[in-house]
Amino acid sequence: MSQREDIQILLTNDDGIQSPGLWMAARTLSEIGFVNVVAPRDQFSGAGRSLPSNSDGLIRPQPMHVNGKDWTVYAVGGTPAQAIQHAVLEILPRKPDLVVSGINYGENLGTAITISGTVGAALEGAALGIPSLAISLETGVEYHLSYSQDIDFSTAGYFAACFGRLLLRQPMPFDVDVLKVDVPRDATPETPWEVSRLSRRRYYEPVQPQRRNWDEPGLVAYRLSQDAAEHEADTDVHILAFKRRVAVTPLSLDMTSRLDLKEFSRFLHDLS
Repeated sequence: MSQREDIQILLTNDDGIQSPGLWMAARTLSEIGFVNVVAPRDQFSGAGRSLPSNSDGLIRPQPMHVNGKDWTVYAVGGTPAQAIQHAVLEILPRKPDLVVSGINYGENLGTAITISGTVGAALEGAALGIPSLAISLETGVEYHLSYSQDIDFSTAGYFAACFGRLLLRQPMPFDVDVLKVDVPRDATPETPWEVSRLSRRRYYEPVQPQRRNWDEPGLVAYRLSQDAAEHEADTDVHILAFKRRVAVTPLSLDMTSRLDLKEFSRFLHDLS
């Protein structure tokens, strides 16, 4: 697959082992290292970083012929985060140099990232001490659970390899544990990228189930938020949705609020 087999890359996703986005990432990343594909057997969008106890953990090696090459890939009975765990603990010959999660059908922006299985897998990789990248492509909501061949992942694949190289080149600064990269649907390899922060607003909003009574099945759906124009200029939403640039957001595993903890302690004591 690659002349740089000394570089071990672990590739996963949350859309499942058959996703065309996964295979575009495999093709471009194979130019910089040996790509080990270990992905959920099933569709797991929205799984976050969950580790459900009812996952079966079955691992099925399977041959695939993709991009003119024969691959042995591993389908895992579990979530994206569990696929990372099985890969590192059982499948790979050694700890990988890089974890890449994606390419996802649909952008992962704002407060929704804790829902994202794409981001969840990257966070799990980072928690295991591995430089990690989560990459997503803007698509319509109707494509999010599909394997549609109408989606062109080639530009997102270019940026997966671009930022994969950067993560392999040298360690990121302290407190940067994951790079989250979101690519506009109309981007090209020449589209500028811009560092962003997470928007604190919803990008997607929940939609009430349409049913006559609670005995009927009913899932909460989602749609683009109606207040998208209110996202601040330096946020991932604004950079992708309005500037039409690639949004690159550094994420930290440390979810502690960024405030003076002693002052906050005094604040709580004053309330008590």
